[in-house]
Amino acid sequence: MEKLIEKKLAERGVSIEKIAEIVYVLQERYVEGLTLMECREAVRAVFKKREVQHAVLTGIALDILAEKNALPSPLLEIIRNDESLYGIDEVLAFAITNVYGSIGLTNFGYLDKTKLGIIGELNNGKNKQVNTFLDDLIAAIAAAASARLAHSIDGNIYLNYLNESD
Repeated sequence: MEKLIEKKLAERGVSIEKIAEIVYVLQERYVEGLTLMECREAVRAVFKKREVQHAVLTGIALDILAEKNALPSPLLEIIRNDESLYGIDEVLAFAITNVYGSIGLTNFGYLDKTKLGIIGELNNGKNKQVNTFLDDLIAAIAAAASARLAHSIDGNIYLNYLNESD
């Protein structure tokens, strides 16, 4: 199933590498010696989770259906226009952010506001595809992979960083 998720994302213009780059930006100052390879591994680990797989498949399917005008009105217009008060795209993404605890949710909130990397590219609408769900799903995957990395390191690194920031 992980390969299917990777394929579906690639069909929508998203690679593991692009997600890993976001993870790297989020975690580089916390994880000493962090590499992009470790970030890719963290993303792949997130792909193994069934709730992640289901959320990605559902979100991509809804985006594609909206592109094909195959949803009923007013849902079609809401998704095609990525209405700011819709919120279901974020709710679906929360299924992913919670996989590795509350740090995933805070990472997601940051990414949802800053639109780092591929998230911003998906959100800008230039490629003519509907990405109402996809941009939030990618933010959630990156947030969860970052949380996974955070949980896997020695907590002293975070404490050192916080002390240096004062």
